[in-house]
Amino acid sequence: MVVESEGYISLIEYLVESLGLFEAQQQNAGGEQTIEDLVSSRVASNLMAICEQNPQLAPKVRFTIMQEADAVVADLEEVLSAVWLREPTPEQKAFLIEFIDLIKNLFDSAIA
Repeated sequence: MVVESEGYISLIEYLVESLGLFEAQQQNAGGEQTIEDLVSSRVASNLMAICEQNPQLAPKVRFTIMQEADAVVADLEEVLSAVWLREPTPEQKAFLIEFIDLIKNLFDSAIA
């Protein structure tokens, strides 16, 4: 649906190209919210929004979306493994929110 699409692959490439944002600044380990927390909660929120915005989706499609959302989190964890358990800086937080929202747009387009 999405994780094998050219758009998703391009977004992951963009994330890899933006890794300097995650390497340039020292971050606190074990802060209030980790990058893992931010990514997981944002993906979950977007997943809920997709399902609420598309109540007509068949259970099989909803399940596929959930599987792909898990794959998105796993991919982000792999790319960001060095900082996954660190507190995001404000710039990192803004980047990740925008990035995950772009992934939601891919899901929205695939469903439409």
